[in-house]
Amino acid sequence: MAGRHTIILMQPSQNRGSRTFMDYNSVNHALDGICGLYERKIRDINPMVPNITYDITDLYNFIDGLADISALV
Repeated sequence: MAGRHTIILMQPSQNRGSRTFMDYNSVNHALDGICGLYERKIRDINPMVPNITYDITDLYNFIDGLADISALV
């Protein structure tokens, strides 16, 4: 889905003030952006680990743990 403008609407916690959006040029870039959010979270939790690794299940659990996430394509 290259070239499909995509907006991600996200609410990380139950707090309505945590609502945010991210704007991408394609669906692939949006998916990379979501992966990047998870990778930053891992780095924040484990700042001394030089190389992070994770399983797709870990990424799914991160997404499932968000209060809300939607994509407008």
